[in-house]
Amino acid sequence: MNKRVSEEAAFVLHRYDWSESSLILEVFSRHHGRIALVAKGVKKPTSQFRPVLLPLQPLSLSWGGDAEVRTLKSAQWQGGHVMPTGDALMAGSYLNELLMRLLARDDPHPALFDHYALAVELLAERSDATQLVLRAFELLLLRSVGLLPDLGREGSSLAVLDPDQAYTLRPEAGLSPLADEEAGQGLTGAQWLALDAAMAARDAFLATLRASMPVHTALRTQTRSLLHYHSGVRVFRTRQLMLDVQAMGRASSVPSPSDPAGPVVRPDASSPLP
Repeated sequence: MNKRVSEEAAFVLHRYDWSESSLILEVFSRHHGRIALVAKGVKKPTSQFRPVLLPLQPLSLSWGGDAEVRTLKSAQWQGGHVMPTGDALMAGSYLNELLMRLLARDDPHPALFDHYALAVELLAERSDATQLVLRAFELLLLRSVGLLPDLGREGSSLAVLDPDQAYTLRPEAGLSPLADEEAGQGLTGAQWLALDAAMAARDAFLATLRASMPVHTALRTQTRSLLHYHSGVRVFRTRQLMLDVQAMGRASSVPSPSDPAGPVVRPDASSPLP
């Protein structure tokens, strides 16, 4: 039978050219998970889908079919916030890359979808909270797909964490006490326990964001190794793009013969991306 899904909350994660007039969309939907849709004729100037099917925008989609790639039937913008710009746009693209790499197709994660929707909204409205948003979403994504070790116990002994002891998160071993040469690189047991409790809270995203606030710099290093390990990459594409843009900015700051002083370039800000 031709399965039809109507008015499903969704976000476009990525778009591929399929023909001269059509696109393949990678979509994250609330009740059906990550799916692939073909949007026929969407690149034609007269297509009603053309101005709607943008990433980082809340959509209501309808589709049909039971093949791996379904057919898009309708798309409506749900409103609520504007498109993120600048660093926030890059951060949103990074979230999309994480979902593409870590989510299996047709595996629903309604709670994760809600976390993602709130993360995108905060990126669009609060440019000062980008790093906190990314750290909170990384943790909740890893937990949702079963890749985050228990943050309440040591990975090897399963002993309850000592609140005053420092621990590091290892991809294959979970939380382990810091070695002498790793001093200053981890979080205390109390901080890990606070993050663990926050992710179990009713308002998990905001609670995790608040718990990340005092430790977000150290937490970035901890989640980075875990994300790279499970994604099978050394550098995410969005991170590499940011590095390339920064390199172009540094190159443009080289003084020219006609302008010995050269243009004024701000120092590179600390990137929120792994």
